[in-house]
Formats: sequence, structure tokens, C-alpha cells
Amino acid sequence: MNDELDVFKLIRAPRGGCLFVFSGPSGAGKSTVCRALLKIVPDVSFSVSHTTRRARADEVEGRHYFFIDENEFERMVREGKFAEYATVYGHRYGTSRDQLEEKLTQGDVLLDVDIQGAKQIKPLYAAAISVIILPPSLEELRVRLQERSQNEPSDIERRVAQAELEIGAAPEFDYFIVNDRLDDAVAAGKCIIEAERRRLSRRLGGR
Repeated sequence: MNDELDVFKLIRAPRGGCLFVFSGPSGAGKSTVCRALLKIVPDVSFSVSHTTRRARADEVEGRHYFFIDENEFERMVREGKFAEYATVYGHRYGTSRDQLEEKLTQGDVLLDVDIQGAKQIKPLYAAAISVIILPPSLEELRVRLQERSQNEPSDIERRVAQAELEIGAAPEFDYFIVNDRLDDAVAAGKCIIEAERRRLSRRLGGR
């Protein structure tokens, strides 16, 4: 009976926040999946990245990104302010270390980064859960990029070629999700988050 009581005490014990790192090649839909997860998964916050690119029509400062200029970004790099940063298709992106640490003290955090960023995060946060979002195929990825109407044909081919290289990094991630149907991809993401929240070793101080 005492063993049972200890188990229930363990289950109810507070735990540190989980860091869920969602990544994937351009056009795979990782940002769309993340936005959907934030609407349906309770008690998870979003770590907003900094970027030097201009805001798109549907993006809001401080909600989707913090939009800063190159000089400000470089200053943050010099001062070690980023947990990860990378240059992606001519624009720079970075995750504020202070913001990430603060959010993790409050609970679970969802991070939406490119493949380069995900590789930088893992050594710093060994317990982070990494998830790669994959397209059903490279041809489908090409179609999605074309439907965006934001890129020149040469840029689309460059992104597809880069995606092929990035998909090769899939074995380095903890989980994969093939984003064929958005609803299914979001459901898979939710299952991953809920399963990791129930990992007993987290209550014992391990992974």
C-alpha cells in the first residue's frame, strides 16, 4: 500500500516544463501545425523567435515573431542572447535564451524553428523533445511552395533541393510527423505532447 501511495505522490509532484521543438523544411507546414496545436493543447506557451525578415500581411509583432533589423540581431548574437540562431534563405532567425528560460519555469513550451536551429537546441536542452514535420513527398512540397505565390521558380527549386538535404536529418529527431492531412498531423503532434507529459522519468528528474 505504501508503494501505491508513493506512486500517486510521484504522479502529482510538480515537474519542470517540457520543451517541444518542432522543425521541418520550408513548405512542410511546421508553423501551421504549431499554430493549430497552440489552440487545442492546454498549458503550453509559444516561444516567439526574432527575425530580420519583414512581417507578412497576416503576422503580428510579438505574436508570430519579433521583427528586428540586422544591427539589432547582430548585437544579440555578440551578447550571447540566443539559444539558437540561423540564416535561412537570406533572413536571420533566433530564439531568445532569456525568453525561453523564463517560459520553461512557467510550464511547457513549444518552439518552431528550422532544422539548423533544432540541431543547436538539442545540445543545450538535452531533455527537449524534437519533432520533424515532413511533407508527403518532395513533389507535393514543390506544389505547396508554388501555391504560396511568394517565391520565384528558381527559389522554389532551391528550397526543394534544400528540403531534400534537411529531410536527411530526420533520424536525429525523436519523432516525425508526415503532414499529408493537416488534421492528422495536428492530432499526431497533440499525442506526442500528451505522451511526453506522462513520461514517469520526468517526475524522477531524468528524461
